[in-house]
Amino acid sequence: MIRYTLVCDGGHDFESWFPSSESYDDQAARGLVACPLCGSSRVTKGMMAPAVARTDRGGARPLGVEAPGGEASETLPVVAPQPMPLLSEPEQRIRALMRAVREHVIRTADDVGTAFPEEARRMHYGETPVRPIYGEATRDEAEALVEEGIEVAPLPPAADDRH
Repeated sequence: MIRYTLVCDGGHDFESWFPSSESYDDQAARGLVACPLCGSSRVTKGMMAPAVARTDRGGARPLGVEAPGGEASETLPVVAPQPMPLLSEPEQRIRALMRAVREHVIRTADDVGTAFPEEARRMHYGETPVRPIYGEATRDEAEALVEEGIEVAPLPPAADDRH
């Protein structure tokens, strides 16, 4: 089978399949090839990229590529799947850095849980010794801490956190 890009005299582009180039020539000469949009049978072949197959690798010819002797192939080309990374290299580096920051904080700071806003205030106002802490705070609680001049930052999410 051969796929042709065709153009009617009305300027409509469309594609059609034919068993061979001779079959197309015969059908077009008899007015049997018509534009599906306007019905015009004045149709010519349009510009199209050739299907080129490598013969040095022993793969199948692409569908529509004629073999020596004029016979068209009916097999699809053999194409090895190419792996595609889900994340680009810079994104992978950023994620690795975020993971390292999280691991460092968890390893070196105290988890104060939901008491984080109160404990951060106590340290800021000198009521308790300053030390590295992490925990939980709502958006409103975190904004209130920032308004009071208390520096806080969100902890990068763990890989298994579902957002």
